[in-house]
Amino acid sequence: MHAVRVERGSAQPRDLRGRVLCHDLRGGDGRVAIAKGRVLDDDDCANALTLDWSELHVLVLDAGDVHEDEAGDRIARVIAGEGVVAGRPAGGYWPLVATERGLLSVDQGALERINALDGPCVYSLYDRQVVDVGEAVARAKILPFAIASDVLARVEAIALEVAGVIRVRRFMPHRVGAVVHESMGERAVGRFRTAVAEKIAWFGSSLSTVEVTPPSADAVTSAFNAGAQSGAEVILVAGTKAMDVLDPTFAALDRIGARLIRHGVPAHPGSLLWLADWNGVPIVGMPTCGLFAQATVFDLVFARLLTGERLGPAELAKLGHGGFLNRDMAFRLPAYRAAAERGAVE
Repeated sequence: MHAVRVERGSAQPRDLRGRVLCHDLRGGDGRVAIAKGRVLDDDDCANALTLDWSELHVLVLDAGDVHEDEAGDRIARVIAGEGVVAGRPAGGYWPLVATERGLLSVDQGALERINALDGPCVYSLYDRQVVDVGEAVARAKILPFAIASDVLARVEAIALEVAGVIRVRRFMPHRVGAVVHESMGERAVGRFRTAVAEKIAWFGSSLSTVEVTPPSADAVTSAFNAGAQSGAEVILVAGTKAMDVLDPTFAALDRIGARLIRHGVPAHPGSLLWLADWNGVPIVGMPTCGLFAQATVFDLVFARLLTGERLGPAELAKLGHGGFLNRDMAFRLPAYRAAAERGAVE
């Protein structure tokens, strides 16, 4: 494609027809009469010649060029993977919208390869960010106005290699059990039960059992077994003295044959979280701050577990990047309370 200047004094419809307008044309009232990016047809040409302008800039599309109306739509559709749909274009971009409540999954390598090409422009929210149904998670657009057909074909090939560059991994319903040390006190146990039930429900899961246990290895072992018998697919543990390796909870993990994956994670608040695996059932030791607060590393880890992801030492180590969960990082976390308040209003 190449740009052409059209002088007002000598302009004819043939100078405009089939060409792409590079800037808005406005009427006498200041409103946009013909929007930039439009391929001018006969009516547009006639309209343009009635407006007040001295010079127009238009693009002449060469053979093999694909206008943004087609190219943007094709790119949006091909990069949208599971849990994402291409929305209606607006303002020169095509939104990618979540059809599931879940975790955004961005193939960053494919995204970088696409954006390294001349013309396509795709940008997203952060990978592994919690998103909700109807939320725009990415956008696709063309810069400027058209793209070469061979470049468009490369974009489509890259996207097809990874079965969708932008996906949402939905939260799958789980039965969640809890083991709570009675040393927390009756009032704290009650608050924990309410708080954790709210979080679990937000993900579409259910609380199968809460086992309140004295702090002994035998009692905690029995509580774990009761949780398994209730059908728990994830077990939360509250009230453990995480800094004390002789806490009876850790002895109980050995007794049931659970494997401790990591004791402590590089994130704050919630660095004392620990994670174990019991024959495929994650056991999550909740840090004290995670019992009632809504912005801790527990909320990041729990969300990933409820997509079916199983985290190892390497995945937990990566939590350090973005693991400083101050107020500005709230966008990464589930909006538990906001959802509850909306439900109360409705």
